Amino acid sequence: MSHSQPESLAVRKRRATNARIAASAARLAGLHGVGGTTVDQIAADAEVARATFFRYYDTKESAVAEGITGPWLTLVTEAIAHQPDDLPAKEALVAAFGELAAEFPAHAGQIRELARLTRSSPTLGAWTAQAYHRYEQAIAELLTPRFGDVSAHDPRPRLLAALAMAAVRISLDDWVDHGGALPDLIHRALRTIAIEPS
Repeated sequence: MSHSQPESLAVRKRRATNARIAASAARLAGLHGVGGTTVDQIAADAEVARATFFRYYDTKESAVAEGITGPWLTLVTEAIAHQPDDLPAKEALVAAFGELAAEFPAHAGQIRELARLTRSSPTLGAWTAQAYHRYEQAIAELLTPRFGDVSAHDPRPRLLAALAMAAVRISLDDWVDHGGALPDLIHRALRTIAIEPS
């Protein structure tokens, strides 16, 4: 496995500033709603200048979406990466989300808030859709080696990743509207996915 070069101090500082702005945006939007949160409030909470905010994000909605969805992307990709190498792609995906199920109760309020905010703001909904696309790309990259015979243009890894995120979105909608156990809903939805051999 190749090892990437260590990040420079400047890159680490930019990454930290980006994460701090996003975290402040998500926290304030959770408290006051997207409409009740301003860029100036986010910048002050993150201890950056207004101009600095706009070097990282075009809109407050993009910062809110990143703040809520970004940490989950890390959790999902790490869970998939840690699955045994001999697990097929779908089974690794189901197992990874099964492990994440233990995290859901502690974050139920934040997950519900993301769903509420996404429904209340078309702009935030669009940015959240972009974030989900990042999930799909990252998941597909991790699942590709598990198909074994995958070719350069094989659609299966991307299809499986896209179907997995669709399963999560549908489960979230069901959970917000009707309640129940979110981990069970996601597990059931993931189990219905079928990808035919190429």
